[in-house]
Amino acid sequence: MVSVEVSMRAGEFLLEKEKWETAHLMEHLMLGANTNFKTARAFQSELEKNGAYSNASTSVYDVTYELECAAFEADRVIELLVRGLEKPVFKKSEFKAEFGNVSEELVGRSNNHFRALNLGLRQALGLFGLTDAERIELIKNVHVEDVREHYMKTHSIKNTRFIIAGDIQDSQLAILESMQLPGTAERIDLPDELPKQNAAPLVIVRGDVPNMYFYIDTYAGRSLTRAERDALSLASTLLTDTLHSKLLGTARELGLVYAMGSGLQHLKTNSSFWLGAQVSKKNSKKLFALITTVLSDLARNGVSDVELEAAKQYMRGKYERSAQTVSGTLQRYAGEYYHDGVVEDEAHYNEHLSAVTNQQLIDAIRTVTGGGAWALGILGSVSEAEAAGLHESLAPLFV
Repeated sequence: MVSVEVSMRAGEFLLEKEKWETAHLMEHLMLGANTNFKTARAFQSELEKNGAYSNASTSVYDVTYELECAAFEADRVIELLVRGLEKPVFKKSEFKAEFGNVSEELVGRSNNHFRALNLGLRQALGLFGLTDAERIELIKNVHVEDVREHYMKTHSIKNTRFIIAGDIQDSQLAILESMQLPGTAERIDLPDELPKQNAAPLVIVRGDVPNMYFYIDTYAGRSLTRAERDALSLASTLLTDTLHSKLLGTARELGLVYAMGSGLQHLKTNSSFWLGAQVSKKNSKKLFALITTVLSDLARNGVSDVELEAAKQYMRGKYERSAQTVSGTLQRYAGEYYHDGVVEDEAHYNEHLSAVTNQQLIDAIRTVTGGGAWALGILGSVSEAEAAGLHESLAPLFV
């Protein structure tokens, strides 16, 4: 098996608000008609004839093209991908079709409450981002000429990163390295984004949603080091990764919530920690009180040596599971490599993890709760007053 990703710094932050969907439409058209294939269906038929998988994605920052295939046809499939990226046609007929497909995709995404809340929080924090409702309205401003222009501005060799994993042969590397893109841009830098403090919670009222969806986002005010990120990843595991974790496990024992999640995010000059779940209104106050208690205790005392080692052992096993697939191995490197060109030292993951101390864990929690902005977002049938009460209950964490 061979897995490949080719990523360009070509995301939505490069576009004016009125043209926001240009990058997304470009991504849809890129694996379509090109100088070797008259239609997208013809190209996809040739690409997928032996079971290969291809896809693409657009984020605020990057556009990424991916494929996965059997080792025996990797040369052929990678050649198709590369030549498709080199010479797309951007046919008006396919633009019209993908205009409809992207519109349908955005309408479908608007039913994802966590996504809607996340996009709303990005805006509340002053970060790049538009809601799906806004994007549905703005897509009408994009024309095929905009797509061609954005392609030329962003698809250059110096603005490109690629990763290949699996049963790799020199011939496959040679094909990727032979790519000739028409653009001349240098590597485009990430935008400067400074999250701003919100004095009140973001409230998205949805009367047809009985539960409350919430996210708590908190920023360090700077970029965290590898050691700090390892410590914060341990904190996330200790809080929500398992049914016996300190926060989710306790909440489950009390019958307060079915599931919770937490994790890390990175901007150009900032790192953040998030915590989210959906909870019934009747359980929300108790859950938020528990969140405050557990996080406060973790920031003051950390955990016992036994708890720390148990979390590390869980993360070692989780890491090994993720590395059992080719695409899983690729993803271990993708985030940081696309972000700032750093190739993480994943071969020594266990050593980095083992080095994390209880004091580093405490310091990491304190860094993201005391260094920068934080925000609470809630979506559901909730009033401003109810949301304000929950927001106030979290305040002791951020002093």
